[in-house]
Amino acid sequence: MLRFLNKNFITRSGPLIRPSCRWLSVETTVMSFGDDSQGALGLYNSSFGLGSDAYEPTRVLGLPPDICDVAAGHYHSLAVTSKGHVWAWGRNNESQLGRSPLSPRETWSKPQKVEGLDKVMVRSAFASGVVSAAIGDDGALWVWGKSKRGQLGLGKDVTEAVLPARVESLLGHEVVKVIFLLVKVSLGWGHVLALTKGGKLFGWGYYADCRLGRIGRSLEASPLDSVSEKVISSSENKSMMIEAAEKLVSEAMEKETDMPIIWEPTLIEEVSDAEVVDIACGLDHSLILCGDGTLLSGGSNVYGQLGHVTGYSGLHSVDLGLRPICVASGLGHSLAICNAEEGPSIVTWGWNQSSQLGRDGPENVPLVVDMLGELPVSVSGGRVHSIAVTEKREVWSWGCGRNGRLGLGSSGDEAEPMLVEYLEGCDVLQAVAGFDHNLVLVRPTYES
Repeated sequence: MLRFLNKNFITRSGPLIRPSCRWLSVETTVMSFGDDSQGALGLYNSSFGLGSDAYEPTRVLGLPPDICDVAAGHYHSLAVTSKGHVWAWGRNNESQLGRSPLSPRETWSKPQKVEGLDKVMVRSAFASGVVSAAIGDDGALWVWGKSKRGQLGLGKDVTEAVLPARVESLLGHEVVKVIFLLVKVSLGWGHVLALTKGGKLFGWGYYADCRLGRIGRSLEASPLDSVSEKVISSSENKSMMIEAAEKLVSEAMEKETDMPIIWEPTLIEEVSDAEVVDIACGLDHSLILCGDGTLLSGGSNVYGQLGHVTGYSGLHSVDLGLRPICVASGLGHSLAICNAEEGPSIVTWGWNQSSQLGRDGPENVPLVVDMLGELPVSVSGGRVHSIAVTEKREVWSWGCGRNGRLGLGSSGDEAEPMLVEYLEGCDVLQAVAGFDHNLVLVRPTYES
């Protein structure tokens, strides 16, 4: 998920949450690239054809010209206009597009306005694999989709909302950011973190491995820990490893009968006395950044994504060696932008099977990525790739290039950050990574 760090939106304690749509004063365009097997690229009317991958950034047609915020779920996409409307396209098997359940499958890849939010002025949107969310101008949280792991937060055993529904238990708490785990439907472990304007943190959903801290009835372990070792030991090929992971975790899900679930938003007590300034969720781990620079992590550590040794329960601090400003995560890797003497730097740790860390060295130890002198202002993680926006308003990508998800015109992997040259001449405002696709919000550049 994206963490935006434009210099115009930084405070001494950390980054402000996404810039408001009201700052938009020119027309914008949404570009997409990567995997389009579920229509997440929105290229329903392009020369690529329905379901074809895009190896370079391509314009998403059919959107209003005033898009000011984009969000990428695993296989669907969201866009917010300056008028507060939300548009969605891509996978809709779990009703995450917020449109009629009778809508034909062939129309899912075409951007359409989300139904049921006509009286809500939306200021930002977020997405996971099976659920979408929007925060209204009044701070209220609206959710839609389907999750048997409590991701909706609408109450016990409520697993589906075809159209947006307000999370009533959060009324009175102005939510400024909500981050869903980057999860694919076949992987399924679903937890949610929600950050309020006052720096309070709420969590709900599937809480195994202490990904929500010590919340819940017990400190249960996730079945993913056991199957992940099988994946690592049995897969020599990268693509085989990904396919094996999906199969084994999917099988574990089917066998699970008593999932540890928190059905409604609950205060994370371990940080109740701290001011939380940023949050990020991976598949089964969480990152929580406090205003004093302390970074906490919790959840599964099978890939070293927690940044500290195993054996801990609950949330524990991560030593980055630098002061973190904001955080992000992919499926099994973690990223942070930190203050350094030479300027902001990206630090990564965790799963590196496809070079998504963008650097050599131990995977479970946070280390700096060489950005070739470029200063990052935002970073985002996908399943096995990462992207960043620099101070020059350029996009850099690294990791797995399969399906064109790096936007470099090929399917090759890149072990180090590479400039996405196809965006030359564009002023990049935002770039976000889904599981295997990306969205880039751009506006025209003008001569000074």
